Amino acid sequence: MPKPLLEIERLQVDFELHNSRVNAVKDVSFTLGEGETLALVGESGSGKSVSSTAILRLLPEFASTQGAIHWHGSQGREELLSVSSRRMRRIRGNEISMIFQEPMTSLNPLQRIGRQVREVLDKHTTLRGQAARQRVVELFEQVGIPDPHRRVSSYPYELSGGQRQRVMIAMALACEPRLLIADEPTTALDVTVQAQILSLLKRLQRQYGMAILFITHDLGIVRHFADRVCVMRHGEVVESATTRELFASPRHDYTRMLIDAEPHGRKAPIAESAPVIMQARDLKVRFAIKKRLFRPTDYFDAVRGIDLTIRQGQTVGIVGESGSGKSTLGRALLRLLESSGEVHFEDTDLTHLDSSTLRPLRSRMQVVFQDPFGSLSPRMTVGEIVSEGLRVHHPELTRKQCIERVAEALQEVSLDPAMRQRYPHEFSGGQRQRIAIARALVLKPRFLLLDEPTSALDRSVQATVIELLRTLQQRHELTYLFISHDLAVVRALADTVVVMKEGRVVEQGDTEALFHSPREAYTRELIRAAFLDQAA
Repeated sequence: MPKPLLEIERLQVDFELHNSRVNAVKDVSFTLGEGETLALVGESGSGKSVSSTAILRLLPEFASTQGAIHWHGSQGREELLSVSSRRMRRIRGNEISMIFQEPMTSLNPLQRIGRQVREVLDKHTTLRGQAARQRVVELFEQVGIPDPHRRVSSYPYELSGGQRQRVMIAMALACEPRLLIADEPTTALDVTVQAQILSLLKRLQRQYGMAILFITHDLGIVRHFADRVCVMRHGEVVESATTRELFASPRHDYTRMLIDAEPHGRKAPIAESAPVIMQARDLKVRFAIKKRLFRPTDYFDAVRGIDLTIRQGQTVGIVGESGSGKSTLGRALLRLLESSGEVHFEDTDLTHLDSSTLRPLRSRMQVVFQDPFGSLSPRMTVGEIVSEGLRVHHPELTRKQCIERVAEALQEVSLDPAMRQRYPHEFSGGQRQRIAIARALVLKPRFLLLDEPTSALDRSVQATVIELLRTLQQRHELTYLFISHDLAVVRALADTVVVMKEGRVVEQGDTEALFHSPREAYTRELIRAAFLDQAA
């Protein structure tokens, strides 16, 4: 065992909220050794992030903390909950650093990224002026930001998601800490960018000899990244083991549930004679990106001449990195975007129909979006949200008939119809996604566009939504266009996979054939980055 660097003993964190006490972390204990990677895993609300934030004493004022956090730092063994505020400020950044989940909320959008990294140097080092700028450039080089001399003058919005996360890593490593806390650092990233960030962290860990406390809900990452794992549930550590031991023989039922929640199973094939529901020929989408007076307008080609055929009962998975044109393709098929080429739905050519002519067809083509909280109005009850489409497409229905249709749709997605008087904020993420599915199902559609419908959910919740989608498809002979960057989910749901890059189809074919023997290098890269080549 490596020499202990961080020892947490019986940590407890309580939040005082409106005359009530929430016990967020309960009697948590674990040890992290020098140069070791320890993963804290669990679902949302399990206490992972609260435990890590308590280490740096960054909890809000209404939080109370008990227990002990022993740090073996530059001044020997210290108890972090009792050291002075001045000493704690020296430890933060210098000895312990943290990377947060969403870099865009952590970076100041009005400051250049070089200046933001220099703030860390100003606080914790004696470097100033040109020496500080040179150190920032060196850090950007270490974390793999291209053209670092120029990028120090960029603003966060000018960088990709992966580049912004690299800036956060550079900021955290500015003072060469002995411990890096990484709180879901890859959740919002594509699989290829995620793989790059994980590889970068491993390389920097070896270079600096630092320990990593890695917080995640993705066990696929943990299996390949961590030395040891602590599984948390409801604020408690329910199991702790080496990574190999935990995946080989999990002891706790909750751990086994998390492992089993990884997407699995395969979709039953459809009949070759199934009728065609949706078909596109030479579909193109072009966006105007810059309009100039007396000069030609600049354009961006988001979808570049795609042919696609989708049969009844089929699930076609669309995969690719951000910016590949996946969502744009889906919206173009439903004529939610201006496009060129041909689009046929059932026996109708949608290509030249105006909005009023399209409206009667909309009830048979529905969409479930990525973020259920963003797509559900917070000012409407669940009953109003689900019945909104009925009021538009079936005004002839009486109020009683609408209520009956809403109750039927909620039962279809395993929600109690009595919940229809509640508002979206009163539901969990998985329940909100079920409401979004019910809103689409209430119109009895034949075709569903599912745009990243499980990406914002924990794996266990994701598994229940996947099973729900399978059941609904079999029950109603639904046809799905399933857009995702999560290849494991696509593999479990899709008959056919279409791989997109820069607006073009680089490869498509039967799901199992494509995952077992991809022809294109780009497809192989996606599968390798998702750790599916090892699991195949």
